[in-house]
Amino acid sequence: MESQTPQTTDIQTPSGFSSDSPGIMTPAKSSPADKPVQDYIQIGTKFISEIYDYIAEFISNNEKVLVNLLLLFLAIISVRVTLAILSAINDIPLLAPMFELVGLGYTGWFVYRYLLKNHLVKI
Repeated sequence: MESQTPQTTDIQTPSGFSSDSPGIMTPAKSSPADKPVQDYIQIGTKFISEIYDYIAEFISNNEKVLVNLLLLFLAIISVRVTLAILSAINDIPLLAPMFELVGLGYTGWFVYRYLLKNHLVKI
């Protein structure tokens, strides 16, 4: 008697499983409709891989403008922080009137010393 071994044919199911070896997945065939999608994916990955080069080139071409914008931005932030600090100091009771008195005293001293005294000596 001849030993009969079952012969398996390589039939693929739509899910991509091969019937001759269980558990092995064969690659699914790509349809022509997938070609444009793969092209767009390739363009996107190329752009992402070169984005640092684009950014470096942009910064080197526009270095002065970017530095000026950064300085303007920092100046605006520093003015806002200064105004916030002055507003916080102004909310403390009796501190704002004391600063006003100090300012008036310094202004009077400045006028007396540099404007009136020097003007009277030259006459």
